Amino acid sequence: MKLTIRNIAEIAGVSPSTVSKVMNNYSGVSEETKKRVMDAIKENKYQPTYTARTLSTKKSKLIALIYAGKINVDFNHPFFSEVVSAFKKTIGMMGYDIIMFSDESFGHDNGSYLARCRYYHVEGCVIIAGDEIEESTQELVQSGIPCVGIDIELSGPGVSYVMTDNIQLSTNVVHQLYLDGVRDVGYIGGLRESAVARDRKIGFENAMEQLGMEIKRDWMQYGDYYEESGYLAMRKILDKKPYPKAVFAISDLMAFGALRAIEEKGLQVPRDIRIIGCDDINACRYSSPKLSTVKQYKGRLGKLAANILHDLISNEKQIAPILIDSELIIRES
Repeated sequence: MKLTIRNIAEIAGVSPSTVSKVMNNYSGVSEETKKRVMDAIKENKYQPTYTARTLSTKKSKLIALIYAGKINVDFNHPFFSEVVSAFKKTIGMMGYDIIMFSDESFGHDNGSYLARCRYYHVEGCVIIAGDEIEESTQELVQSGIPCVGIDIELSGPGVSYVMTDNIQLSTNVVHQLYLDGVRDVGYIGGLRESAVARDRKIGFENAMEQLGMEIKRDWMQYGDYYEESGYLAMRKILDKKPYPKAVFAISDLMAFGALRAIEEKGLQVPRDIRIIGCDDINACRYSSPKLSTVKQYKGRLGKLAANILHDLISNEKQIAPILIDSELIIRES
């Protein structure tokens, strides 16, 4: 028979509320009573249910992980997997567990992240960027439940976000190419107008205009951050001459696709066209040629998100969004 808190109270000769106080280390219980209760728990190998613990402490220690958007990143995406890993490790050290909500089951609860958060008594949410953000995400962000976004702009009570300064990221790429004597630059951006895609495009175009470098619309193509879309975008850029002397792809995976398209055309990287990616995933070090890229500090993004969410939960204070720096990594491409 599965023991309840009432059974333990009977064995120890105390009330259920006293057992709850002992289990949650509350004051007002004598040392003798504490010992009786703890002995009863140990001797009977009592494990409180998750629901009972939540009801007694009013704290679930649960964080919801949400991949927002009707179109969102895969769990194994090399950039976000590292960010989420850092978040999970940091928030875990603070005593929290993570529960993941999928939009695949929206039909079962009318598509409400908020309803699920309330059902599981989550204390906070981390929201990962996606495209075509659902109304359910906006409803959650406005609910008062503490939320932190990663690579997604959020605004609401008890809400903040962290992301790379994407305008400066693109600006740095253009400046470096300019210093290297390159003036003819193409661009492979994000297909949809997420905050990340928008800001990287703004940074690219502003820097090009600032330096008097012509923006050729035929050399500006778009993809979905994955390799095949980068390949197709680069093929469009190479449809007719003249070709750009360099191309900036806003993800490393699209840059790998661009490399393949250039090689198929009988051209060489970097002799004919230079390629710069973005993210600095591990594969950049092993491609041929090794991919030049913009390093985003994935671990820092995850750790910052965890600390901000913990503070939002604990202090109930508003925390301003944080933009972090990136670093241009020059390799062989």
